[in-house]
Amino acid sequence: MRIPETLYASITKVLPVVCVDLVIENSKGNFLLVKRANHPLRGEWWVPGGRLLHSEKAIDGAFRKGKEELGVELISLQFSGFFEETFAVDCRGGDIPYHTVSLVYQARLSDSEAISLDRQSTDFTWAKELPEKFVVQRVEEFI
Repeated sequence: MRIPETLYASITKVLPVVCVDLVIENSKGNFLLVKRANHPLRGEWWVPGGRLLHSEKAIDGAFRKGKEELGVELISLQFSGFFEETFAVDCRGGDIPYHTVSLVYQARLSDSEAISLDRQSTDFTWAKELPEKFVVQRVEEFI
């Protein structure tokens, strides 16, 4: 179910958006990064992922994001921690702070797996490091 854009904009002004992010490695230990076509972080290299749907379990959202954004069937996912950020622009490019809390899942892909990007990304690369600001805060640190 989609809510009207004006209502969504009002909600994101006062509540964080819950997302899933995918940290995907290949056999060489490189990380899959996508160049974002959407705000926030438009034009920057980032990990695949996005918003959870209503009533969707986080793990199911992570599998869905792999299929939708990358065209791959992820075999297994392992919960890694979370990433939290308040971006200066919202998902529509407006100058409204946009607070996201992302549940981070790790996965591996074979080197022969074909990546097929959807419209949310313009390119992909295998990088030796994750983006500098992407710091996974491990759950264990808070127990």
